[in-house]
Amino acid sequence: MKPVAKRRARALRDPNRYPKGLNRKKVKALIDHYENQTDEEAIAEAEAAYNNARITMMAIPVELVPKVQKLISKRAG
Repeated sequence: MKPVAKRRARALRDPNRYPKGLNRKKVKALIDHYENQTDEEAIAEAEAAYNNARITMMAIPVELVPKVQKLISKRAG
């Protein structure tokens, strides 16, 4: 690769770090989905998640959130 091409490639590289399985395109799609969602769609999505037997909703004290996130990350691999 020529020096100019290397600089261009480096300049275009995404500086963000994404969780496993995500990339810039997927994150943009998620943002677009939620920014363009109507209130009714958001409510329906929240209700569907709440009623899903495979999901548990919990109230976690704010100071414990980082520890819970770390545990979930370890479990997810």
